[in-house]
Amino acid sequence: MNAGQARVRILVVDDEEGIRRGLARILERAGYECATASNAAEAHDLISQDHFSLVLCDVNMPGESGLTLMVRLAEEYVDVPVVMVTGADDPKFAMVALELGAYGYVTKPFGSNEILINVANALRRRTLEAENRAHQERLEEMVDERTASLSKALERLTDTERALRESREEAIQRLAWAAEFRDRETGLHLQRISHYSAMLASKLGFDPERCDLIRVASPMHDIGKIGIPDEILCNPGKLSEEEMGVMRTHPRIGWKILGNSESDLLRLAATIALTHHERYDGSGYPEGIAGEDIPIEGRIVAVADVFDALTSARSYKPAFSLEAAVEQMSREGSSHFDPKLLKLFLGSLDTVATIMKRYSEEQLRASAPSDPRGGQAAVRQIAS
Repeated sequence: MNAGQARVRILVVDDEEGIRRGLARILERAGYECATASNAAEAHDLISQDHFSLVLCDVNMPGESGLTLMVRLAEEYVDVPVVMVTGADDPKFAMVALELGAYGYVTKPFGSNEILINVANALRRRTLEAENRAHQERLEEMVDERTASLSKALERLTDTERALRESREEAIQRLAWAAEFRDRETGLHLQRISHYSAMLASKLGFDPERCDLIRVASPMHDIGKIGIPDEILCNPGKLSEEEMGVMRTHPRIGWKILGNSESDLLRLAATIALTHHERYDGSGYPEGIAGEDIPIEGRIVAVADVFDALTSARSYKPAFSLEAAVEQMSREGSSHFDPKLLKLFLGSLDTVATIMKRYSEEQLRASAPSDPRGGQAAVRQIAS
């Protein structure tokens, strides 16, 4: 027996003194330390006060049976295996004992080797199970650590993606503002259009990702104005036919600036820039396409752009009130706008008013023009 076995303590539990002594002698000769108990209660008290590596337990004892004691020990001391010792040579009973947690089953009368082999096997099994539990616990700790590490990595990635998205959106807004500032408009005009457009996309049932893409792309609708000469773009008076022709090139310029990109966002912005001046009846520009041949995003921004232009002060007109803008768009709607989109927009005036208020211009005038013909002229001027 090696030094490791000499430190193994075994509790022998049997109501027959001769059996207890015989088992203790066999085990002590093999180098084990032993203690004995005559019943389950005494055994439980000893185990609660001292550590035992294994219990040899009789099945039939006065009071609490050995099986009941084994079940209690399995619940309270998971590292203490129990080997049953019994005079009942019954395979069915042995199977029940093993199913309840016994590490071995020895029938009386027994030989020394039979006892020692069962004890050694039980102790080896206990060691393997303890190692397995420790390994499992370590695996769980590693999973928890790696899960936490992965969560932190995903959080950092999300933060990075959010920062990149915000940086991209800011760059796009600044690019769009560059064109708007030349036309003496402000970034709030772009903000309003972006939110009107996203609202309409949502009303159409677009998924949130697509709505947000439209929100970010729509402010670039007039990016092509960067290519319009100042004497035309900044002219506060009425443009000549030739000047109007130059002005109407800005959708194609915008398409050239934004098109042929691998970015979904820039491709969408290019489509909007090219088509937001098309009219539903085909009388728009630059292609003169009509109806649903006009990309839906271009039709959406057309509604948002005209409404915001009507309700904003321009060099050639004062700002319309919401009511006057609605009335004017309703009159122009059959030819200019997608009827379904116009209906959705006019049915969402509470949201529209909220956006107007949130992104209001400092110099916004609330009064509507008194001359209805001035409104029709304004729509024509905005469309150009």
